[in-house]
Amino acid sequence: MKIELRGLLKAYRSTRALDYVSLEIEPGQIISVLGVNGAGKTTLLRCLAGIAAPDAGGIFLENEEFHRDRLDLRSRIYLMPDFPFLFWEQSILRNIAMILRLYNADGAGTETRVLQLLREFDLLPLAFRPVNSLSRGQLYKTGLVALLAADREVWLLDEPFASGMDPQGIDAFRRYAREAASRGRTILYTTQILDIAERFSDRVCLIHKGEIRAFDPLEKLRAQAQDKDNVLQEMFRQLREGPS
Repeated sequence: MKIELRGLLKAYRSTRALDYVSLEIEPGQIISVLGVNGAGKTTLLRCLAGIAAPDAGGIFLENEEFHRDRLDLRSRIYLMPDFPFLFWEQSILRNIAMILRLYNADGAGTETRVLQLLREFDLLPLAFRPVNSLSRGQLYKTGLVALLAADREVWLLDEPFASGMDPQGIDAFRRYAREAASRGRTILYTTQILDIAERFSDRVCLIHKGEIRAFDPLEKLRAQAQDKDNVLQEMFRQLREGPS
């Protein structure tokens, strides 16, 4: 799904979280969204998911203008916040079933797919436990299994690498995300961990004070950088040293 942002403005009182942002995002990419705290990363995901309404500008999905009430378009997008939306008294399995029903993604083969994912994320022995008894990492993996099983066209993930997941879960997520991108899925994730972004991105989106300061393939950024081994660290250093 092609995504276009045209002059997107989102303000909270006097602070512009997104300052007339314009982007074109082609499908089949893994994009890391970087920026310091308060730069506008989470606001960008919330607008793309239809949770936050922009104050000006527009979002276009496959050339159709996207509004919060366009449930047909919202159903093609899955937002995974840093703390998943889950029903606390319900089991892992029940939560996943309700989410898949919500997305109308519980057709033939779904049970097999969910069992495979639960096994891979080491959640199968816990499948009937209520989610309020889980660790933070297990909570995130539960939401991630639902995301992978729903398999929407656009995945939006807020800080997946700071979610408390164990190395097994992180490795599984990276493998599934790369495979999904090869099928044309678009994956945007925020992170503060620059080393991960440098190893696990096709394109970097750098936000600073609500403005897009870079939206480029890593190869291009590396070619322009003086420090080829620390490309993103160099970009952040330039932001700190540059004009405010």
